[in-house]
Amino acid sequence: MIFKLASLFLFIFTTCEAVADCQVFPKENIWNTAITGAPIHKSSKTWLASINAKTKLHPDFGAGTYKGRPIGIPINYVSNNTQKHYVKFKYKTESDHQKYPIPFKVKIEGGENSTGDRHIITLNTESCILYELFHAYLLENNQWSAASGAIFNLSSNMLRPKGWTSADAAGLPIYPGLVKYQEVKTGEVNHAFRFTIKKTNKSYLWPARHFASKHNNPNLPPMGIRLRLKQNIDITSFSPQAKTIATTLKTYGMILADNGGDLFLSGEPNKNWNNKQLKDLKKLSISDFEVVNVEALKVTSNSALTLKVF
Repeated sequence: MIFKLASLFLFIFTTCEAVADCQVFPKENIWNTAITGAPIHKSSKTWLASINAKTKLHPDFGAGTYKGRPIGIPINYVSNNTQKHYVKFKYKTESDHQKYPIPFKVKIEGGENSTGDRHIITLNTESCILYELFHAYLLENNQWSAASGAIFNLSSNMLRPKGWTSADAAGLPIYPGLVKYQEVKTGEVNHAFRFTIKKTNKSYLWPARHFASKHNNPNLPPMGIRLRLKQNIDITSFSPQAKTIATTLKTYGMILADNGGDLFLSGEPNKNWNNKQLKDLKKLSISDFEVVNVEALKVTSNSALTLKVF
């Protein structure tokens, strides 16, 4: 028994250490670049006007369950020893065809009986390789299937090929943009978040690589736009968890990555979230945000590497 407990402790300890050692993309990556001084995009008012003016920021994550399902997109931390599986893809030409590590008791968005997006996010904490699947199912023959899948080397700034999706509509990784409890707990988060909007245009802006819309309407926001919480918005009365998240939105903002609920902010489910504290984020409305222009940060279209210009 003592040996088993010691082994369990070692596993937990080394896994946590490995997670901490995985830098999520280089510091000069667009996800990790502060946009406090970035100029407002010329189409900011037009794009935000396409969203109902009464729309509030919605934390799409939390503790416990909603309608019996975990709230948020779960993360699976695995090692080199985790079994890998070939995956049969619907969108074959835009998916990465390698084996994906999928643990036996894998955490799927919405739970194993979900009929929603069913994302599987898996981070190998030894290799620091990120694996993401969209609409993943285990078939009767023990074969995994998914609509699409993407693999990201967290030490690289390379983007998906132009026009390619990922496990997300915008062709971006999901994991870097999730609000994570352990980060918020420290009181400081140093990366942008991921969010969704119901209706988008049939276009995308860097660093996005893909659109998911039939609307050819320039008044609708394209995939990849970056929203920043206005600096004059008073968040001093916010609870600790909400204040840390709101402060991050002022500094790093959030990137439009998928079609979904209007102004839904993505995060991981965690029993330590305080749902009452997170409700403070619902005090923020669409008018409290502005779209910023990050074009000057771009080095090349195929890379997420940024220039320090702001």
